[in-house]
Amino acid sequence: MDMDMDMSSRLVLWQQLAESCGLSTVEQGLQQVWRLLLLCLICRLCFRLGGVSTVKHVTSVLAGMYSLFLFFEHHLVWVLLLSALCYLVLLLSRHSSSRGLFLSLVILIYLLIGELHLIDMVTWHKIRGSQMVVAMKAISLAFDLDRGAVGTLPSPAEFLGYVLFVGTVVFGPWISFSTYKNAVEGRKLSWLWLQSSFVSLLKSQICLLVSTCIAPYLFTLFIPVHGNTVTEKWLHAYENAVSFHFSNYFVGHLSEGTTMLAGAGFTEEKDNIRWDMSVVKPLSVEMPRSMVLVVTSWNIPMSRWLKTYVFKNAMKLGTFAAILVTYTASALLHGLSFHLGAVLLSLGFITYVEHVLRKKFASIFSACVLSRPCTSDCSHQHKKEYWVKLLNLAFSLLAIFHLTYLGSMFDPGVDEEEVEEGYTAIHTIRRWSELNWASHWVVFACWVFYRLIQ
Repeated sequence: MDMDMDMSSRLVLWQQLAESCGLSTVEQGLQQVWRLLLLCLICRLCFRLGGVSTVKHVTSVLAGMYSLFLFFEHHLVWVLLLSALCYLVLLLSRHSSSRGLFLSLVILIYLLIGELHLIDMVTWHKIRGSQMVVAMKAISLAFDLDRGAVGTLPSPAEFLGYVLFVGTVVFGPWISFSTYKNAVEGRKLSWLWLQSSFVSLLKSQICLLVSTCIAPYLFTLFIPVHGNTVTEKWLHAYENAVSFHFSNYFVGHLSEGTTMLAGAGFTEEKDNIRWDMSVVKPLSVEMPRSMVLVVTSWNIPMSRWLKTYVFKNAMKLGTFAAILVTYTASALLHGLSFHLGAVLLSLGFITYVEHVLRKKFASIFSACVLSRPCTSDCSHQHKKEYWVKLLNLAFSLLAIFHLTYLGSMFDPGVDEEEVEEGYTAIHTIRRWSELNWASHWVVFACWVFYRLIQ
């Protein structure tokens, strides 16, 4: 009898949640993005109609500026200022062979000036994502010019068309200059293009629903698990982490949809065009093989950018130093907030220790237990034995533990203002000390263990 009662009351709660949270979330989500989607569509049709390429670039600039205005109103000036500054630097240093480093330095100074409260915090946080996309595009173009991957400095219209491209300027992701040039050529409209864009947009709305209406009540309403105070803390931390993860997938899938809708994000094989833009892989994060794969699946274009333009250039400093430089660059791009810096640097240590430890295990046991799955022709003797699977499973569970710990501070229950200004250092320290700094201790223990067996 109790069971029926429990079930029926839970059904009532679910229904209330669907009505109060579900409908309003979807409605708000669509209300925010429908104009942006329309602009992407207009831009795509303009690219397709042909005509002079300068006209197409100008269309891209205007659509991008209008979409920035829709989301940030007059604050879009800061994004335009950064874009103009980048072009000016590229123009002045056009005879230099280290434009990439020089531009990175200028952008870093600009972002630091913004971070250090010359602009009010809430405004700066709102436009941070767009600033980041513009900065990444400009830096990648500068390094490509240094390497000769891009022959000559683009015209102002072409440059601004690229950095303010409507499909990526609000929600990202980073796309390369060649990807933009392919989009401008205007591939023919197809069902596959429309379908791929629509599927990504649908996924984004589902992720928004999970983040807002399901994850925060995961263990209270959906999977009734109760325990003592310690397990309650960890269950709550897991809810926070999942809610945060799905808000990231929402942005990721939305950016896939807008990018494809605006005509970028396809691969071409002979005459066959596949619209296969991929920004996030939720399954690789929620059921991870390793933290290394979590980091790459979290934002695929961003991790590709960091690998190509930061990690490879920093490799001359040694592997560990290159990893630290990469995570520092990521933290600086994300803004000087203590909580993001703390998470990203912790991730740097976690991924490094995991990588070297698994590499050591793989060589000792000659088994496929590396951070990344082995290819079918690898030299390891043990590939699919039970103990190999168990060891990999243990590392997967460890990764989920780290993710829960790291995500525990992104609290959907915190008031709006604190979220908009960025979480304070005290909030971060309080959250992690509530969980007894568990993840940091585990990493330290793993590192000590690795040194002992070396």
